[in-house]
Amino acid sequence: MRPSVDSKICVSISEPSIESCMKELQGRKLAEIRFDRMSFRKEDVKRIFSSPAKLVATFRPGTANDETRLKTLVSAIEFGAAFVDIELESDSLYKKRIREVARERGCKVIVSYHNHRSTPKADRLRKIIDACFESGADIAKIACFVNSEGDNVRLLSMLSDRRSIIVVGMGSKGAVTRIATALLGSPFTYASASTGKETAPGQINFEKMKRLIRSME
Repeated sequence: MRPSVDSKICVSISEPSIESCMKELQGRKLAEIRFDRMSFRKEDVKRIFSSPAKLVATFRPGTANDETRLKTLVSAIEFGAAFVDIELESDSLYKKRIREVARERGCKVIVSYHNHRSTPKADRLRKIIDACFESGADIAKIACFVNSEGDNVRLLSMLSDRRSIIVVGMGSKGAVTRIATALLGSPFTYASASTGKETAPGQINFEKMKRLIRSME
């Protein structure tokens, strides 16, 4: 059976409070919880990940130290996260610990690379993807800022790889990759909950993304 459109779109949630987060999760099939943009307690992690939705646990560096990030992501996995996102450049021991807990709990590991200024050349992108899988990824996520149509072409060409890859073109010029990645075999794509709640430049809101994907299937 073909998966529903809703299950191909991961809604990135960064609500400031646990109550607004739980409200935003209602009716979702797939969502990303951005801990780095939220205020939460350990008991909140349990509440969030008891949701029936498939959830991606993400805690980007910058707002907390690695120990706090590690403990939070491990808790999310133990409470039922379907996916955990760890940055390619993270410390090897940090990645190893999260990967071990994820394997024990049947949680899939996303190893992600972000470039907020440009899109590397194709050879470099392929090496980055290889590095993601060498780091233990079940899914490699490549998110790069798009400055030209050629950047979009390079990103989408990475999907010819038989492995499980998500590509994201950040910025207004990269929006096409966010739609195409879900149509070209990626596990899912990312969207904002609604306009004004974007967690990355160029992110399309869920309802618009759903309409666009349906119109192209």
